[in-house]
Amino acid sequence: MKSIFVASFLVAAGLLAGCSKPESAPAAGAAAPAGGPRVVNIQASDTMKYDVASIEAKPGEEIKVVLTNAGTQPKEVMGHNWVLLKAGSDPAAFVAAAVGAKDTGYIPASLQDQIIAHIDQLGPKQSGEVTFKAPSAPGEYQFLCSFPAHYLVGMKGILVVK
Repeated sequence: MKSIFVASFLVAAGLLAGCSKPESAPAAGAAAPAGGPRVVNIQASDTMKYDVASIEAKPGEEIKVVLTNAGTQPKEVMGHNWVLLKAGSDPAAFVAAAVGAKDTGYIPASLQDQIIAHIDQLGPKQSGEVTFKAPSAPGEYQFLCSFPAHYLVGMKGILVVK
């Protein structure tokens, strides 16, 4: 009788396990809380690179980007920000104008209309965040750090809306 009970238990457990749906793993650096924006965590460091260089999104999807400066250099020497540009913007022209915008965290006032979302300049061990809706038009949207020279050495990425 005991062996029948154990066998029945194992069969039931196997059936229940077989009926459950496996959860799909979130994309690198991303988590999707129920009912809120999808969170994308990005780290920047003294190597002048983001650890996430590509983000995929659906048109109109709500996204929260959390940027953490994991570096150790002072903000005045190695500050990092995150700027998402509208389609058709020229990233090289944006960062060229940003060089002269130290007082506004390297966000040029004359080009604010080219920004979808941004996180202010961060010093070492600081975090910042921004929540926004992905553009409704499918395409590729550049994001970058506008601190002088960071974009030029590769501190950039793409938001792919599809």
